[in-house]
Amino acid sequence: MATDTDEDVLIGGETDVDRERTGNAVVNWMENLSEAAYAYLLLLPAFALLTLIAFYPLLATFVTSLRADRTRGLEPLGGFVGIDNYVDILTGNARLARQFVDVGLSGSFPFVELGTPLLQQALFVTIGFAAISVFLETLIGFGQAYVLDQEFRGRRWVRVAIILPWAVPIVIQGMIFFLLFQPEVGFGTELGQWLGIFGPNPLANSRDAFVIILVADVWKSSAFMALLILAGLQSVDRSLYDVARVAGASPWQRFKLITLPLVMPALLVAMLFRTMDAMRVYGLIESSVGCTTVPSLTCLVVEAMFGGTRIYATAAAVAFATALVIGLIISGYVVFFRDTEGGLY
Repeated sequence: MATDTDEDVLIGGETDVDRERTGNAVVNWMENLSEAAYAYLLLLPAFALLTLIAFYPLLATFVTSLRADRTRGLEPLGGFVGIDNYVDILTGNARLARQFVDVGLSGSFPFVELGTPLLQQALFVTIGFAAISVFLETLIGFGQAYVLDQEFRGRRWVRVAIILPWAVPIVIQGMIFFLLFQPEVGFGTELGQWLGIFGPNPLANSRDAFVIILVADVWKSSAFMALLILAGLQSVDRSLYDVARVAGASPWQRFKLITLPLVMPALLVAMLFRTMDAMRVYGLIESSVGCTTVPSLTCLVVEAMFGGTRIYATAAAVAFATALVIGLIISGYVVFFRDTEGGLY
């Protein structure tokens, strides 16, 4: 009498024995992988998802940036123009409200003559904002984390007070600083004039408005830096400090030789995340001082896409160029992080 297994074999089906052998072969193959190869295998689904939601839109943006703008007709894009859009935004010939960068070569080359004030150029505004804000937030956040890492009464309430600004939505944050520096409404304008920092209407002046968004961003994002740095501080083995005290190390020596090297990986990760976020700044600017006063790269993209000009290809070029700048900055962080891990200190 023929069994079910015999019938499976007769009709060419896979038996339980075959399936078991296949499963054992897969398990044996995975067990023979190196640790690095096994780690990449586990990360493969994440890489596939990242390719789908990140790299494909980036590639589509680049393809769009290689076509011409078409402001009339039903078709939003024209024919293939290559890198003409990138040349236009780098030379100041693109039809943008505020220039990406406006560079003209003078007769005394290689000196470069900038035809537009730096704070009216989106590239310099974005990079300057990211550099200054991340620097200040790192210093303030490190100080806050260092205080919170100590034992004292009321530490829980101090943590809540430090974290509270981070919980404020960006739009609410922007409106707070808009009203704070609105002439005849908030006291920020009078205080700034008394200190000699601001003019009579700081929200309409690019330099004053740039300072305002810096203050607003530092007020909110220092808490984020403090939380990440605090996690790094609390992972330090406390016995190292006891040994250092017995050896006669001063507080500065303990900080330089123990705290800073061990917290550096967490510090660099915090700076990396904040830099990427600062390079994409838009909501804070638009809700407080306005993109017309302090333009960022993201402001240019939004204006080109939704400002009524329909220059989609140029907007795609600015967006892709912004991604390239952020990618270069991330690469710099990764290289520095690797050197630090290797024992820079």
